[in-house]
Amino acid sequence: MFVSGCITYWCPCVTFGRVAEIVDRGSTSCGASGALYALVCCLIGCGCLYSCFYRSKMRRQFNLKGSDCTDCLTHCFCEPCALCQEYRELENKGFDMHIGWHGNVEQRSRGIAMSAAAAAPPPQPPMTR
Repeated sequence: MFVSGCITYWCPCVTFGRVAEIVDRGSTSCGASGALYALVCCLIGCGCLYSCFYRSKMRRQFNLKGSDCTDCLTHCFCEPCALCQEYRELENKGFDMHIGWHGNVEQRSRGIAMSAAAAAPPPQPPMTR
């Protein structure tokens, strides 16, 4: 958690890219999503306008509580916290965020059991805001 928090603080485009790749189910790469996020931040100075849509998309995919309005407000008022929360939520769902969507699909299709050290932590209550 400390590492993802530091990465998110110093370079949120990396965390956003990783989240977006999983939420988009590999249709966009981490690099492309992160670059687009960085471009939005540079052009209008507010990446939250882009990232809040991914929070809503993730919430619908995993049937998490919340609303589009709270998703937008969460990202607008605390973008780094929102990105870290989404990152942790995907880790809790069993995704290895470092290998991306295709790596997770390949790992699961080969039937590789996650070792105790690499296993996702026990589930925590889903994100609410």
